[in-house]
Amino acid sequence: MPYAPFDLSEKAVLITGGNSGIGLGMAEACAEAGASVVIWGTNPDKNAAAEEILLSKGGTAKAILCNVADEAETAEKFAETVDFLGHVDACFANAGVSSNRRATKDGFAGMSTEEWRRVLDVNLDGVFFTLRAAAKHMVERGHGGSLAVTSSLAAIMGQARGEHYGATKGAVIAMSRALAVEYGKQGLRSNAILPGWIESPMTHNTLSWDRFQDAVLPRVPAGRWGEKEDFGGIAVYLVSDASRYHSGDTFVIDGAYSLF
Repeated sequence: MPYAPFDLSEKAVLITGGNSGIGLGMAEACAEAGASVVIWGTNPDKNAAAEEILLSKGGTAKAILCNVADEAETAEKFAETVDFLGHVDACFANAGVSSNRRATKDGFAGMSTEEWRRVLDVNLDGVFFTLRAAAKHMVERGHGGSLAVTSSLAAIMGQARGEHYGATKGAVIAMSRALAVEYGKQGLRSNAILPGWIESPMTHNTLSWDRFQDAVLPRVPAGRWGEKEDFGGIAVYLVSDASRYHSGDTFVIDGAYSLF
């Protein structure tokens, strides 16, 4: 018999940036464990394809167009999500953008304010808008819940020409910890996930570059890039009642890259 707390058949889950990569890996695992799932994304075609995948798991699923950098849109789409699911037990603030290498070719000293704001708008403000809506809903509902944010190794390791990206990923860890403290007595828990080098549409060009592979892949003790399926287990755990006393933590999922 499967471990009962990992049965998510009574759980409702929201995952932003859930139409590909890490977010879709999380969504697929939660759906397979029985959860009802809503994903947000900004690409209609990718949303439709991801929704079809999730519905093939046999449960309830929906993809919603949402730009989390837009405060009003995020609030509107969260309300739509609640209308569809009935409630939200777990919210993964996973949507994010990477730094634009062309825009940072002159390094930090030459970085434009436009490029700085572009990354912060999604990776920091978008997380704030998403988790604020989720926390408000969970507190008002009175049944607790799980908040999670996708950070990055860039939060704990230096990345040249990625100061804006690293700043956002460090900030969301601090935000997550503060949420864990503020809302613990209301039954909310909050955790951060730090992926390493993961194969996804956002990282495909970098990870496919021969020089990058030769320099970085030998430093990954696991011997391979991460895959979206590597994030299914942590997602199911954080949604499930098995993690009901686990809060304020950071989960590094990098094949031991940061240790070597």
